[in-house]
Amino acid sequence: MGEEFKEFSTTPTLTLDPFSEAKQEVMEKSDSDKPALDESILTVEEQKIVDNFVQKIDLTDSSMILQYGAGTQKKMADFSEAALENVRTKDLGEVGNLLTGVVKELKEFDEEEEKGFFGFLKKPVNKITALKSKYTKAESNVNEICKALEGQQVQLLKDVALLDKMYEVNLTYFKELTMYVMAGKKKLEEVRNTQLPALVEQAQRTGFSEDVQEARDLAAMCDRFEKKIHDLELTRTICMQTAPQIRLIQGNNTQMVEKIQSTLVNTIPLWKSQMVLALGVEHSQQAAKAQREVTNMTNELLKKNAEKLKMTTIETAKETNRGIVDLETLKQTNETLISTLDEVMQIQAEGRTKRQEAEQEMKRMENELKTKLLQIQG
Repeated sequence: MGEEFKEFSTTPTLTLDPFSEAKQEVMEKSDSDKPALDESILTVEEQKIVDNFVQKIDLTDSSMILQYGAGTQKKMADFSEAALENVRTKDLGEVGNLLTGVVKELKEFDEEEEKGFFGFLKKPVNKITALKSKYTKAESNVNEICKALEGQQVQLLKDVALLDKMYEVNLTYFKELTMYVMAGKKKLEEVRNTQLPALVEQAQRTGFSEDVQEARDLAAMCDRFEKKIHDLELTRTICMQTAPQIRLIQGNNTQMVEKIQSTLVNTIPLWKSQMVLALGVEHSQQAAKAQREVTNMTNELLKKNAEKLKMTTIETAKETNRGIVDLETLKQTNETLISTLDEVMQIQAEGRTKRQEAEQEMKRMENELKTKLLQIQG
């Protein structure tokens, strides 16, 4: 169990070279799954690791920006493909067909009798032999179906445990992406507040074209890195949405296990017990000496079985008429997804506004520099 996801680690890692295992830095796993980019979701040790990782980020390295967080994004893509393949190979419709097969067998058996299990009492001649023959045939078919159902039940229970593993792996990737975004934003803020202003000031002071170009290059790298961080945030959002989807599939499997269990421990034993009771009543009916006792017992058995049948039927009706997913769950999931999309759109809009403002500011500075250079030449 869980062999499909053995390759996916449950320990978050940060690296500037996602294609070299030798350069990976292992971090202690945290169980926190808060979606907000708040340092409080990290342990003290993880916050230190993020701070140390910030110092390794070099925005003048174009290849570093290209590969930043790419390792986790690739692992997330591989994980999603593995999860999809796992769901693709599961056919819950087969379980539904098996359950329907049980109902069909019992229904066909009952319809062969004019008035249910005790209809043969009107024609006692050869009825016991015929009933036993029909019972044996139906029992054989039902037992075969039950074996298949038991196998499906075991597989579904394994799938539920496997989905727990999938959820844990997804949570680890969510933590990794969060730490990448935090480290990236810290570095971006640090560069834009220190290095970039220093280069701009130097370019304005010297007027050398190479200084101006260096300042422009660093500003461009900052913009590229900002977009890279935004891509990681999108991947992080997808990772966050995957968690409730895994739980939804897990819930479906659990409900199917419960329905199989109900069939195995309630429906089939009830049917068999009624057949045994029916045969017992017929035998007692043929003994004239025990006529009164047989009649009393039959009435009592009918009352008890009717009560049992009523309870079982009501419970079965409740389970079969209940939706796979509660409406409130769907509404809450939908509201969460819509809220997430709204926040992503807001972040994108703010990013575009900031980049436009930065572009206007850089144009203004360039014009001022040109004017100053002309003044110097004049």
